Amino acid sequence: MDERKDWYLEYEIKYNRPGLLGDISSLLGMLSINIIMINGVEDHRRGMLLLSKDDRQIERLISILNTMDTIRVTKIRRPKLRDKLAVMHGRYIKSDSDDKKTFRFVRDELGLLVDFMAELYKKEGHVLIGIRGMPRVGKTESIVAASVCANKRWLFLSSTLLKQTVRSQLIKDEYGADNLFIIDGVVSMKRATEKHWQLIREVMSIPAVKVVEHPDVFVQNSEYSLDDFDYFIELRNSVDEEIKYEKIQRPQFDEQDGFSMFDF
Repeated sequence: MDERKDWYLEYEIKYNRPGLLGDISSLLGMLSINIIMINGVEDHRRGMLLLSKDDRQIERLISILNTMDTIRVTKIRRPKLRDKLAVMHGRYIKSDSDDKKTFRFVRDELGLLVDFMAELYKKEGHVLIGIRGMPRVGKTESIVAASVCANKRWLFLSSTLLKQTVRSQLIKDEYGADNLFIIDGVVSMKRATEKHWQLIREVMSIPAVKVVEHPDVFVQNSEYSLDDFDYFIELRNSVDEEIKYEKIQRPQFDEQDGFSMFDF
């Protein structure tokens, strides 16, 4: 028996007559192609995740759909991560046209962002993710929420989530490859000791996922470079918001600001 394969079908609706979706669903049924998920995506388009046990069924489907004057097939391929998330959320993740490693989100897309990061966390081996954004936009909260979705245990090496945290050692079971390691580049730069940076070097050698908030600040004072990162995520309050690091780097963590220090 042939192995069942998943496919992504996307088509543009040229004329949305009544019963169009029903006709396409019936066609898929006649070809013994199962619909896993369906949703509208951007610009009058509909996306479907399909399951088929024979590639010839997909070839027949394409041939028939190309004869229909009410739709235009825009994509038919094995689904990528962005395709699956587009069907789940009804919109595509926006990537940088010049840097394919950079993906952009705004605050009202936090659900999409969390699902995207959760899928990245499931990758095996060393994965280094940088996340950019202004203070209080939701970076740390999204990182933790995605950890829960991916069933990962998260560990802060440096953070300001509750109180300012800088760690210089881990206990034995915290070195596991199934853990997720979170670093705040600003805190590590301003407050960290050499012991903390030695711990970061140890963690970087673990075949696990690491997430660095403010990666541009992180690389300024370390031996790492932006080329070492596998993905960059940019989170903004609005599409036109500018991420300005001179504001982030100001002494916002002094004790008169109400923060205290955890160093262990």
